[in-house]
Amino acid sequence: MNSSLDDAPAMPFFLKAEPGERFCLYYPPPPGWECRGALIYVHPFGEEMNKSRRMAAMQARAFAAVGFGVLQIDLFGCGDSDGEFGDARWNIWKRDLVTAWSWLEDRVAAPISLWGLRLGALLALDFARSSENPIHKIILWQPVISGESFLTRFLRLRLANEILLADAGVEKNTGTNAMRNSLRAGNSLEVAGYELSPEMAAAIDILRAAELFVTRCPVHWFEIVAEPGRSMAAAGAKAITAWKQNGVDLRLHLVPCLSFWATQEISECPELVLATADIFSEQVR
Repeated sequence: MNSSLDDAPAMPFFLKAEPGERFCLYYPPPPGWECRGALIYVHPFGEEMNKSRRMAAMQARAFAAVGFGVLQIDLFGCGDSDGEFGDARWNIWKRDLVTAWSWLEDRVAAPISLWGLRLGALLALDFARSSENPIHKIILWQPVISGESFLTRFLRLRLANEILLADAGVEKNTGTNAMRNSLRAGNSLEVAGYELSPEMAAAIDILRAAELFVTRCPVHWFEIVAEPGRSMAAAGAKAITAWKQNGVDLRLHLVPCLSFWATQEISECPELVLATADIFSEQVR
């Protein structure tokens, strides 16, 4: 990205919510520009949020550069917001999006869209399905297809740590089924430094992208593929088929780049930033 975008300032502030406050960053259009629209960024889960901060900032600046304000909100228990991760609940996060929407609506006389990454994409869809607000567009970056599969992969991070402890002589004997049973029994688990509550685990476990379709606005699904010409995975293709059968105005975009939310080092995908910004730059030409 060019240096002018890289240096575009964001306005940090704390937004009153319930409970506590949420840390936010707002990226406005350049001074003197009309605000042509606004977006709420819904970040991913756990460490994926931290791995994606660079890309989220790059995209927010790209949106601002074509006249669209972006509000990034750290959900309850995440980032610099109030609360502990173990106290976070799916419904609290949905209420956070209501608060973010109200903040934008009070300040921007322009259409508001949602932009979600990974599990944040499912949160954006769930919010959209229960909200009466006039959503302009929904942008999904690599949405999680199955909450159950996502939770299993997350629990395996703890399992990997237990294997390391076993190699070091610390006796452990659990698997993902045992961890799920412990969660169902009402016990919280620490996974990769994050305390996972039974309530949050249960909420994630039942999420299915195929069932979270939204028909009242265009939905842009950006899927990361390993190389040009590669098709998306079968599970995602099934979800898309279900959406189309239910009347979703869906636009699928396949973008070859690294899975930046999961790479060991912080990585970038300028191609994704440009392709996503182009959705709105067409609107201002």
